[in-house]
Amino acid sequence: MGKQGGAGVDAVGTARHFLRALPALLIVGGLVFDVVTPPHFTASPLFAAAPLIAAPFFSLRNTLLAGGAAVAAVVGLHLYNDTSTEIESVTELVTVVTVAVLALVINRVVRRSGEQLASARTIAEAAQRAVIPTPPARIAGLHVAARYEAAQADAFIGGDLFAVQDTPAGVRLVVGDVRGKGLDAVEAVAVVIGAFREAAEQERSLEGVVQRLERALMREGARRDGIDAFEGFTTAVLAEIPRGQGVVRLVNRGHPEPLMLYADGALTEIVPDEAALPLGMGELGTWPDRAQERAFPPGATLLLFTDGLSEARNADGVFYDPPARLRGRIFPGPEELLDAITDDVRLHTHGAATDDMALLAVARPAEGQPDRRRTVSLVRRVASHPSRPSHPAPSSHRTSGDSDRAER
Repeated sequence: MGKQGGAGVDAVGTARHFLRALPALLIVGGLVFDVVTPPHFTASPLFAAAPLIAAPFFSLRNTLLAGGAAVAAVVGLHLYNDTSTEIESVTELVTVVTVAVLALVINRVVRRSGEQLASARTIAEAAQRAVIPTPPARIAGLHVAARYEAAQADAFIGGDLFAVQDTPAGVRLVVGDVRGKGLDAVEAVAVVIGAFREAAEQERSLEGVVQRLERALMREGARRDGIDAFEGFTTAVLAEIPRGQGVVRLVNRGHPEPLMLYADGALTEIVPDEAALPLGMGELGTWPDRAQERAFPPGATLLLFTDGLSEARNADGVFYDPPARLRGRIFPGPEELLDAITDDVRLHTHGAATDDMALLAVARPAEGQPDRRRTVSLVRRVASHPSRPSHPAPSSHRTSGDSDRAER
């Protein structure tokens, strides 16, 4: 018992030392990343994360020092790269300064309330959001809506991700789910999104993008020690929507099947022609990735999601069934579709879901269809409503200014 107790104390001490060193490691890592990569790659998520990590564990003074060091690093890098006058550089600086100020506020709240655990979760969510890019509302004539919904306040942070990028080959996008929780998952998300951003611009084929992600995750797995070096993986769906062709190409690596919702309420599950292992598991076998092509007509919406949707269960253990819940329904646009899904899942689970959920909807507008605004929000679960049925039909969630929109 004495040895076990001593080992536990040593483990706690090691964890504390790591947490104290983590803000400095993030800043140093960001500097190294920025120096060794091309100028258009940014390490701002690492700089923004440093004061956020310091906030719940450091004093106000040390949190201020972490925020100041992060801001100084960003300014120094822009001066070094001679990019201080570019709008992207100014935006990155404002973002890091804002996050540093928020970290000071968070530090004061934690110190006064003593709710370190709850605040650590909020900070981890903010760190994850810092590395998940916000897709544009309209890109290459397509309407885009995205949503990241966190599970209950006492649940762990997951590794769900999404990204959309306009490339010479068309609009390319990815939705994925990294194995694991917490900051390790956030780090893996950053690896996947960073590799996707670069590969989407450079690779001529969607299969080439997939292989670049595979290699990036294999390198990350080799860098890690212990179980993560052998069991780390990411399920993902990658899609490519060429301009003016009315089709979508997809590669599915062990991820839930995307859905195609048509203007008349019909729905199709896009089941892969051949099952494939998740990304990062190339050591178990190799096979050629082959993109499958499906029609993407005007008025249709492509819906991609993580297993936080398809594995959401109610009190009786019944899984949420997206095709059954959405088939026959018609929505004015992708925003309304995601509003309806999140509302329906919340009622299905009575606010008791334990996994994060990422949703990405891309609509090809019909002729004459107006543009619509889209917001990306982090939605928390609400308390259950016993008086409501556990299987309501999805309905569009109206927000202020949208009272004239109704589900058709």
